Amino acid sequence: MTNPDSKTASRDGLVVAALGGLVAATVLLGALLPGHPAQGPASAAEPSGDVACLEWSDGCRVCQRLPEGPACSLPGIACTPEVFRCLRRAGG
Repeated sequence: MTNPDSKTASRDGLVVAALGGLVAATVLLGALLPGHPAQGPASAAEPSGDVACLEWSDGCRVCQRLPEGPACSLPGIACTPEVFRCLRRAGG
């Protein structure tokens, strides 16, 4: 007669091994697949034509001009955006 505890332990080991394999495959895919270029709402938020502006805000989020492109914070859930205003300019 088989011991029920050994059957449960065997099945638990199989579940743990399957979950470990799934996690490893997910991490491997994330490391090997190419990422998206930083485009979208952050680049659309850039004030048009004002290249001297290094940091700006619409009252909901703050954006900075970086070498890789603009980077913005996330807006609050109940924020109503206003017109962008420059917070910091190049050279002063």
